[in-house]
Amino acid sequence: MIGYVTVGTNDLPRAAAFYDAIAAHFGVGRMMDTESFIAWGSWGGAPGIAATKPFDGQPASVGNGVMVALQVESPDKVDAIHATAIAHGAADEGAPGPRGDDGFYAAYFRDPDGNKLNAFCMVTPAES
Repeated sequence: MIGYVTVGTNDLPRAAAFYDAIAAHFGVGRMMDTESFIAWGSWGGAPGIAATKPFDGQPASVGNGVMVALQVESPDKVDAIHATAIAHGAADEGAPGPRGDDGFYAAYFRDPDGNKLNAFCMVTPAES
C-alpha cells in the first residue's frame, strides 16, 4: 500500500551521499533527482524512499516517534546496512541483533539529519 516514504533534509548533498550508499544494498539508485528532491528505488518496484528540502522553505525537523523500516532478506544484510549507515554519518540507535523471541532481527540508526530508520528481517531462531 505504501508507494514511497519521504524524509526531510537541510543538506541535500549530504543526504544524497547517505542514501546513495544505503540504496546500493537494495540494488537500486536514484530514480528522480531535482534541485530540492531525490528519490531512490525503481519504477514499478517496491516502495522507495526520498529526501527533500521542505516545500514551505522552513527547516526540516524530525518527527518524534516516526521511523522508516527497510526490510531485507537476512541478518547479514541488516548488519551490512547498519555498518554502511554508521560509516556514512548515521548515529547508532540500536546495534544489529534479535529483538524478542519472534524472529525479528533489526538494527536502528538515524541519518545525518536525525531521521530514524531501521533495517530488519524476519528469521527462524537458528538464523539469528
